Amino acid sequence: MALLDGFTHHRIATGTVDIHVAQGGEGPPLLLLHGFPETHAMWRLVAPDLARRYTVVAADLRGYGDSDKPADAGDTGHALYSKRAMAADMVAVMTALGHPRFRLAAHDRGARVAHRLALDHPETVERLCLMDIVPGSVVYGTVDQRVATAYWHWFFLIQPAPFPERLLGLDAEFVLTSALRGLSPHAGQGEASPFPPAVMKEYLRCFRDPATLHAMCEDYRAGAGIDLAHEAEDRRLGRRIHCPTLVLWGKKGLVGRAYDPLAVWGEVCRDLKGEALDCGHFLPEERPQDVLRALLDFMG
Repeated sequence: MALLDGFTHHRIATGTVDIHVAQGGEGPPLLLLHGFPETHAMWRLVAPDLARRYTVVAADLRGYGDSDKPADAGDTGHALYSKRAMAADMVAVMTALGHPRFRLAAHDRGARVAHRLALDHPETVERLCLMDIVPGSVVYGTVDQRVATAYWHWFFLIQPAPFPERLLGLDAEFVLTSALRGLSPHAGQGEASPFPPAVMKEYLRCFRDPATLHAMCEDYRAGAGIDLAHEAEDRRLGRRIHCPTLVLWGKKGLVGRAYDPLAVWGEVCRDLKGEALDCGHFLPEERPQDVLRALLDFMG
């Protein structure tokens, strides 16, 4: 939790869950959302510089890090971990902090939350950056051997509880390390690794919690069910993201190899630009200076 220099940590009550955030800086508000299997600490190489221009709020998603991890209570629809519920958390957090409108940058699962937030709460988002994803309906609708191999966890974590949770808990450190390296196989190792020991220790502290393992599975179960229903409703109603949107992806990762991100997001966003960075999946940790440049140029 001390990986973001100069940031203070808070728990914000949303009315349904308490969300852990790290906050720093002054200026226009900028919300940062992480992805699987990480926490807000993934922004440690970018957030301090962003805080020179913005009031930065780096949040742990519901179910991750030090945020609450509500039990599903037998909810077969997994609605507690829908991106709609997780997006509502973040709107409540920013409102509680006095930011009814804000800029938003997000990676991986956090970017899926941001996608939903921009559609459900368009009045709140001034500018949006989505990192290294395409919509879940595109992934499930076009899956092939290459996608299934790289995104094995999409199909494992959605299995009925407690099967994946039990297996994950048998060697959480091995699973975490394998997931990080598998999603960015070209990232450096040893001293050059984007995941140095202190960072891995923090990620593991959160990842090995049985409640976190269950919440992560629920996140992916929702992604394979209720979230797809929400995307189908968006298409039926012709809903699109209207705010200026920046899409970034790693040219060495699956998104860069398997999809045309600008073409895909062009079906969803009215005002779109983007670029590929020379890295794998974890852009803010593999290419922090490129991410920082792109965000400063885009966010204004």
